[in-house]
Amino acid sequence: MAHPPASAPRSSPLALTVLALLHYQPLHPYGIQRLIKQWGKDQVVNVEQRTSLYRTIERLHAAGLIAVRETGRDPRYPERTVYEITGAGRQTARRWLVEMLAEPRQEYPEFPAALSHVLMLEPAELTEVLETEYQRAVLAAEAQWVTQILGELRSGKLSWTSEELLAFAEGL
Repeated sequence: MAHPPASAPRSSPLALTVLALLHYQPLHPYGIQRLIKQWGKDQVVNVEQRTSLYRTIERLHAAGLIAVRETGRDPRYPERTVYEITGAGRQTARRWLVEMLAEPRQEYPEFPAALSHVLMLEPAELTEVLETEYQRAVLAAEAQWVTQILGELRSGKLSWTSEELLAFAEGL
């Protein structure tokens, strides 16, 4: 697989989400944040700190993956810059998506980090808070879900068209 140019930003769940939302329609940062929450994407990307969203938008803009479409100047609201995805942004988003699906990175969630420090607790205290074989259960559930989705994709039970996605996005 081809490697991105040195100036291309590193993929991240938030960067992919920004590009994916701009794939459907141009948006300003507040609209991006609102859609992330409306579509439930805040379950998988962190938008609690608005500064991380703005930093991600700045990185994508500097790399030429998104562009300023217009700057709104309504006296009732702060100035709003509307962004749109570029051709390079579309290609990058598709590449990131394929890479993330094919070769998931080992991220650093809180639970495994906490597990690495369990010796700070007494055995009885640890027994109270620790779920037995938590990671094994999570991995098994994730594998089962992926297998089910693959089956639905192959059978045609799960499908969509670009027109359906655009109509859905416009309906919001």
